[in-house]
Amino acid sequence: MSKTILAVDDSKTMRDMVSFTLKGAGYSVLLAEDGVDALNVLGGNSVDLIITDINMPNMNGIELVRQVRGGGSHRATPILILTTESGQEQKQAGRDAGATGWIVKPFVPEKLLQVVAKVCG
Repeated sequence: MSKTILAVDDSKTMRDMVSFTLKGAGYSVLLAEDGVDALNVLGGNSVDLIITDINMPNMNGIELVRQVRGGGSHRATPILILTTESGQEQKQAGRDAGATGWIVKPFVPEKLLQVVAKVCG
C-alpha cells in the first residue's frame, strides 16, 4: 500500500509539480490550497507526510504546523516545509512550530523524493 502525502500550497502550479513528482514515485497525493483547507483535508483522511508552503492566505504554513502539532490524530505526522523562504529566522520559526524538515524552492524532484523517502519511507 502506498504512502499518502498531503501537499499544501496556494500556487496551483506548485501543487501540480509536487503532485506529479510524488505520484511518479508511487505515492498517493492529497492537495490543499492553504492551512485552513489542509486542516479540512486532514479531518477526513490519514496521511503519512505533510508538505506545506509558508506564505499562503487564510492560514500560513507555520500556523498549520502549530495547529497539527497542537493535537489530534496527526500530531506525530512528519511535516516538511517547502518554500522560497531560506532565512534562518523563518527556519527557526518552522523548527519551533514543530516542522520536521525544510526544502527551498525551486526544488529538484530527485532531492524532494530523497527527503520524502527519508522521513516517511
